Amino acid sequence: MGEYVVQTAGLTKVFRDFWLREKVTAVADLNLEVPPRQVFGLLGPNGSGKSTTLKMILGLLFPTKGSIAVFGKEPTNVRVKANIGFLPEESHLYPFLDARETLDFYGRLFHQPRRERTRRIEMLLEMVGLGGAAYRRVGEYSKGMQRRIGLAQALINDPELLILDEPTSGLDPLGTRQFKDLIGTLGERGKTVILSSHLLADVEDVCDRVCILYGGRSRADGETCDLLEQKNLTQITAENLDAATLEKVRRVIGEAGRSVLDVKQPKEKLENLFLRIVEEASQQKLTSGGAVAGGKMAEFLTAQGQGEALIESLVQQAQDTKDKPQAAAPAPVQQADADILGDLIAEDKPEDETQPGQIKTTPADKPTEHPQKADRSIIDDLTG
Repeated sequence: MGEYVVQTAGLTKVFRDFWLREKVTAVADLNLEVPPRQVFGLLGPNGSGKSTTLKMILGLLFPTKGSIAVFGKEPTNVRVKANIGFLPEESHLYPFLDARETLDFYGRLFHQPRRERTRRIEMLLEMVGLGGAAYRRVGEYSKGMQRRIGLAQALINDPELLILDEPTSGLDPLGTRQFKDLIGTLGERGKTVILSSHLLADVEDVCDRVCILYGGRSRADGETCDLLEQKNLTQITAENLDAATLEKVRRVIGEAGRSVLDVKQPKEKLENLFLRIVEEASQQKLTSGGAVAGGKMAEFLTAQGQGEALIESLVQQAQDTKDKPQAAAPAPVQQADADILGDLIAEDKPEDETQPGQIKTTPADKPTEHPQKADRSIIDDLTG
């Protein structure tokens, strides 16, 4: 198993319910061999087992049966994980951190020295085009920008194995092109990349080898160029021919209503191969735990005449409500007694008033009272 970066044998994953009854077989008897320094494409419709396979390779799920070797070891080995970079389908990042803090956090998880972390962060931010947005919070990023910072965090540990799940999701055409160029460059420089994507053109552009899954099983596996080669056809390409020879070739081919372009075995598009394999698998009535081809429109969406009946019903209800006698308005709240309000806002006076020019005497056994005045502003606010 040491000659392959990832190798599986009879890999099977069965999800069960609470009563341990078999619910769905996500992956069945899957045999994969991912050589080093290659870009490997994992394809399949929704529910075909791609994400489940990636999670088992990462050690996040345990197989029901079969074996997995990553760098010749169990995928749960911590040293193995230190050589893996992973970009999930959804960028699960901390929204309150900015780009630099995010990359610094992941660098700390790999116990990288501060100086090395800083150096790598600067290079990665420049590489993914986020140098000008390095201090913005990740929660403010668009989905495309989050995919970029997600790729940067997957590369912070300089992994030998890079696993990408839908890496170009949410990216504009320029970002998609940059991602594909980057993936190709990583493959050329000795990295092993496992790419899962629904964009078949992207896989065709960058992958050296592909595996197409349907219903959890491998339906095709091999070199991309070999799988796309149409061996039952011959394509002719001619150039630098003199005018007389070219005229003869054009005349002969023209009589058949065709023209000469190339001489080799032509290749079909990866999308055509993918769709044909899925169609063949569905015709064989193979089970799949995911979505299948769309059926007819839901009946309630195509029902006729229900819209007009609903409108008439609403209009009638509104008319009935309008014709109902209105309930009598409640009597206004009785005005507060003026005498009570007058007592509240009146200034308290001492019981014994002193005439002008007289000196008020207070018994020694009776302390002088200083009653507190009511706050006039509060009363005014209460009474309007």
